[in-house]
Amino acid sequence: MVDSRKKGYRVESKIRKMFEAAGWRVLRSGASLGEADLICFKNGSCIMLQVKATAKKRFYFNEYMEKMLEGFEFYLVVDFGYGKIRVMHPQKVVVPEDGIDVKAFLSLGR
Repeated sequence: MVDSRKKGYRVESKIRKMFEAAGWRVLRSGASLGEADLICFKNGSCIMLQVKATAKKRFYFNEYMEKMLEGFEFYLVVDFGYGKIRVMHPQKVVVPEDGIDVKAFLSLGR
């Protein structure tokens, strides 16, 4: 496995554990070849997550750009490192201040 794929898997695993600890049931999309890396279920809700990681101060996202995917909420989760994980609807340029902190997102009580 290429180092970037290992890093991606580790970040997906970290996000998955955070969502599971908050009561979500999480399925990982095999090989992550589609738009969503993680599919999360809780209390009749389903959300889809595309998970990315970067050590840079700015992340450029040029993939699926809609707020909904097949009728389900779609979010971009970016791990900037050092505990700075942000959740937002997709946008082309992401900085560490965009979106909402993952812990705040999970505390919204869906």
